[in-house]
Amino acid sequence: MKRISLNGLLCIVLMMYSSPSFIQAQTLPYNDPNVIILLADDLGYGDLGCYGNATIKTPHLDKLASEGLRLTNFYSAAPVCSPSRAGLLTGRVPQRDGIGDWIRENSNVFLPTETPTFAKMLKLFGYQTAMFGKWHLNGKLDGSQPTPGDHGFATWMATQNNALPTHENPKNFIRNGKAEGAKEGYSSTIIVNETINWLQQRDEKKPFLLYLPFHSPHERVATASEYVQQYAPNAKNAENENQAQYFGNVSQLDAEIGRLLAKLDELNLRENTLVIFTSDNGPETLNRYKGSDRSYGTPGAFNKAKLRGMKLHLYEGGIRVPAIIRWPNIIKSGRVSDAPTSGLDVMPTLLDSLGIALERDDRVDGVSFGKLFVSNSWQREKFIYWQYDDAISMPRNKDDKTPTPKYAVRDGDYKLLIDKEFKNFEVFNLRLDPGETNDISKKEFKRLRPIIERAKLIQRQILIREK
Repeated sequence: MKRISLNGLLCIVLMMYSSPSFIQAQTLPYNDPNVIILLADDLGYGDLGCYGNATIKTPHLDKLASEGLRLTNFYSAAPVCSPSRAGLLTGRVPQRDGIGDWIRENSNVFLPTETPTFAKMLKLFGYQTAMFGKWHLNGKLDGSQPTPGDHGFATWMATQNNALPTHENPKNFIRNGKAEGAKEGYSSTIIVNETINWLQQRDEKKPFLLYLPFHSPHERVATASEYVQQYAPNAKNAENENQAQYFGNVSQLDAEIGRLLAKLDELNLRENTLVIFTSDNGPETLNRYKGSDRSYGTPGAFNKAKLRGMKLHLYEGGIRVPAIIRWPNIIKSGRVSDAPTSGLDVMPTLLDSLGIALERDDRVDGVSFGKLFVSNSWQREKFIYWQYDDAISMPRNKDDKTPTPKYAVRDGDYKLLIDKEFKNFEVFNLRLDPGETNDISKKEFKRLRPIIERAKLIQRQILIREK
């Protein structure tokens, strides 16, 4: 059994934060598991076969789900990319770290260096760490702002935001601070090639963490012809060429993930590697902006109820995303759980699984759902909170005048949506009404008032931080 020394613990405390220690040393597992986190970009809850899509072919992710745990009530930390990614890496409501919306290129917004991330934590405990793909947690990757390297990734190759000019032959990758120039191929293939090369050159005696935030299927979508042809309009699989491009892009992402998983098998890494797959938010709306003409993702359905909303909405379609976890030594195959879980929970779950205890859990907003790995009896005791000041409306019908919700809370079966002034509320019982069609706020408001007050407290804390 491996233990961290007193000197090592002191070093960690000094390296982390000026407040009291963020962690306390625990006995780590005998075989420290490897960790791979796969993040899709703008992939809808309903875009995979294992989540009900009857057209898009995703055999590798479907197989991954059959081999592990599929979560049906998993949420991104935000309905848009940068804050969602911040929440995933830190376990914190992203506004606490100044990230409330997607980060424009060359802006002065970035994830602060002093914020703990799971990469920093695992690196301090001896993990080899690497990141390949879309970073989107700063405005500049030129070294003037914190890079993936400053957040715990010893090796990285990333784009600031999207692969440009498209997924095909991108020109904007930066490797460990130096521009790569034009790269041949498609971004998903490039990312997996880099990952496989890194795996083959790693120190086999040490565990590793890999974070792979793909660009697919975010615009601007470009897909290899072999995948587009599977959905050619004349095959009656897609309505038009642009839709075939989107469907094929998801299949190409799936194929590249399958190639990576096959390499894990070849390297005998399957059994002791924890793999997590999810998406950063719901699907983009078709033609919402110039260049989004291939955005044919779907929010999908749960218990036959179509999910309401898309990316940028705090309704289910904007934040409920697919999540698949495989860990052969721990998780039995073919399991499904509808327990409410979140991207905010990934960091505390990883630390819990590795035997690293949070000494101050007030530093994170997520909770560990590690018990779900072995039992469906786990129940969440802490509500999930979202804030998105630029959220857009999703009226139920032409007569719906409900103010646009800017805050949301999920507590058990109940979902609360709250307007900017904390004066107008919508409440839905998601177990009975996953499509969010029947507002029961008048009936349930008094019982849920304490939850609203706690959500307002978080919002006030964030306002104080912003000042």
